[in-house]
Amino acid sequence: MTAQRGIKQLEHFPNLVAMFFARAAAKGDAPFLWAKRDGAWQATSWGDAARQVAALAASLKALGLKPGERVMLVSENRPEWLISDLAIMAARCVTVPTYTTNTTRDHQHILGNSGVRAVIVSSQKLAKNLIPAVLFSSECRHIISFDELAVQQSPDVAQFHSWTDMASGPADVAAAGAAAATIKRGDLACLIYTSGTGGAPRGVRQHHGAILHNVEGCIDIIANDFGWDDEVFLSFLPASHAYEHSGGQHFPIGLGAQIYFAESLEKLAANIEEVRPTLMVVVPRLFEMLRARILKTIEKDGGLRAYLLARAITIEGRRAAGTKRLIDAPMDKLLDITLRRKVQAKFGGRIKAMVAGGAPLNPEVGNFFAATGLTVLQGYGQTEAGPVISCNRPAAGIAMETVGPPLKNTEVRIAQDGEIMVRGELVMHGYWRDPEGSAKVLQDGWLATGDVGHIDAKGRIVITDRKKDLIINDKGDNVAPQRVEGMLTLQPEIAQAMVYGDRRPHLVALLVPEAEIADEPDLQARLSKAVDRVNAELSVVEKVRRYIVADAPFTVENEMLTPSIKIRRHVIGAAYGERLAALYATPKR
Repeated sequence: MTAQRGIKQLEHFPNLVAMFFARAAAKGDAPFLWAKRDGAWQATSWGDAARQVAALAASLKALGLKPGERVMLVSENRPEWLISDLAIMAARCVTVPTYTTNTTRDHQHILGNSGVRAVIVSSQKLAKNLIPAVLFSSECRHIISFDELAVQQSPDVAQFHSWTDMASGPADVAAAGAAAATIKRGDLACLIYTSGTGGAPRGVRQHHGAILHNVEGCIDIIANDFGWDDEVFLSFLPASHAYEHSGGQHFPIGLGAQIYFAESLEKLAANIEEVRPTLMVVVPRLFEMLRARILKTIEKDGGLRAYLLARAITIEGRRAAGTKRLIDAPMDKLLDITLRRKVQAKFGGRIKAMVAGGAPLNPEVGNFFAATGLTVLQGYGQTEAGPVISCNRPAAGIAMETVGPPLKNTEVRIAQDGEIMVRGELVMHGYWRDPEGSAKVLQDGWLATGDVGHIDAKGRIVITDRKKDLIINDKGDNVAPQRVEGMLTLQPEIAQAMVYGDRRPHLVALLVPEAEIADEPDLQARLSKAVDRVNAELSVVEKVRRYIVADAPFTVENEMLTPSIKIRRHVIGAAYGERLAALYATPKR
């Protein structure tokens, strides 16, 4: 095959695998997946990726895996991740992506709940927490690794296989494509585990059509608002997260784009300048970090650069408010060739848009980047909806206090109590093995999002509150506070607890000690040991980094408990919010 010109047409594909094979046939030897090895970026072509997908799919079938059976994928972002995801689906199996930060207990829950038959793991480091969980699994019988694992073979528990051998075996791309063509849009593609308000992670049943609906809706925005060219993505968010899985992996495939896999978060800024992406899927925390870095540099330089930045922010503020003046035009042009050109160069110089999702974006941060010449699109969604429900776009007028209009072919209505309801192919088919939980959020074809808001005069969604208690940190990770609080109050030293951390980098806690130790001189040491014991059983995003001690217990009388003895977060937050927020100014534990 020879490399073809860029893809500029969106078809209605029957499934994700068919979309990939169609793009690979059109792109041929053109580069697709890039990773840095031995200090240099090296590419896997579309054609080579298709052959590896076909070979790995055939190898999975040869292990005895049947259609509909689940395969867990535990890996950092790298080309093998996406090839594995596609091969699992090409074998008509179901991908179960999991976080690299999962504990053994997390893996045990997902293995047991999903009934995984095989796992694919990248390295010895990640296998350390995974393999002990496999020992307790009654169904998982195969461990496939990218890198060689220094573990003793244990055929009674599971068989070990080389990913490289399996992906380099006989490959019949045409046959794999024909087999994949039988997969329907309504068939299950993956189970993505996300924390619910009950605590234990639940498997969201994302079907092929849900993700394809997202891909088609996002391509509509790019094609009509920015122009569809030979796009380049830089992937750095966890591919196991629904946002990156759909937006950073399958969306680029739909565009026929190249995907570069960032070396690390620490090297992200350097990777951006090297790769020069045209599109990036990001979380608000990245913008906050970059804004702080830019402000620090400009404030240090002072003088003209500080003046230009102040003018840029002022002009952008007037533009956002609809009060921009003609007299601003000369300064706007000067900013384009000075401040904005330098900032854009730091992002590679050809970025069309950076799409922020996974957590709310502070409008002040979004307006800052708009002032410096970068187009920031805030999106909204949840894993249960593919996960993208809406996104800001120039055609509708970008307003940072909104999350834009719904994607194409997506219905949104506001319930009587203000809850945002969503309907369309993007909505999940329910939670895995949880009919009761599914029935609570799926109502006559509508998904109850748990978010409260309204739709403005231009059809854009404005989110004003969240009905559910789920904490979403500044990186977009979901944390069920009840789970962490329940584990804290199981400790003999802790009577009551409330964790805090929405839109924050980590969790902190408010603790009420047991009455018998409340006046002990070593109270802080004892509480710290209790928190450490709990943290040892929690994933990275759930760990409590700091805490304060409450002035008094939570009671019905002081309105910090409901009559049914549930904590009232808004009341407690009003009383202790400033002190909890102050914990972020001190080093975390």
